[in-house]
Amino acid sequence: MTAPRAFPSIDPGVVIGHVHLKVADLERSLVFYCDVLGFALTQRLGRDAAFISAGGYHHHIGLNTWESRGGQPPPPGTTGLYHVAIRYPTRAALADAFRRLQAAGVPLDGASDHGVSEALYLRDPDQNGLELYWDRLEAQWPRTESGELAMHTRRLDLDSLLRA
Repeated sequence: MTAPRAFPSIDPGVVIGHVHLKVADLERSLVFYCDVLGFALTQRLGRDAAFISAGGYHHHIGLNTWESRGGQPPPPGTTGLYHVAIRYPTRAALADAFRRLQAAGVPLDGASDHGVSEALYLRDPDQNGLELYWDRLEAQWPRTESGELAMHTRRLDLDSLLRA
């Protein structure tokens, strides 16, 4: 049994605007996020922080060393961020991201077809988890006979993705 809701649902127009990551080495992170993934630097605060985006937005990702310069990733078995998901607009754009990762020698932790989306899983230089994905059209999402969402996790065909 669940407790009754004390408040109405969140406004459906709410979106997650940006993520701010603590990093050990700002330059190393900028090489990864800008040179490998292709984000653009929008603002820099000396050696301490930088803000990056796609498409001219003020920032989608903040990177800072305020509490983490030279630090180590948290050990396994601790709480914290599991991964940041970066949504690409098309399958072809995700394929381009995969090509960039391959060219830079960045290994994948996994690659999955979830029915609603296709996703690449990896780690940034500070071992923050990243999911790079694209969403299928809602009309293509797998559903049960009663119409409920039926997401799954299957191996993503990376050769097929590269042909996109």
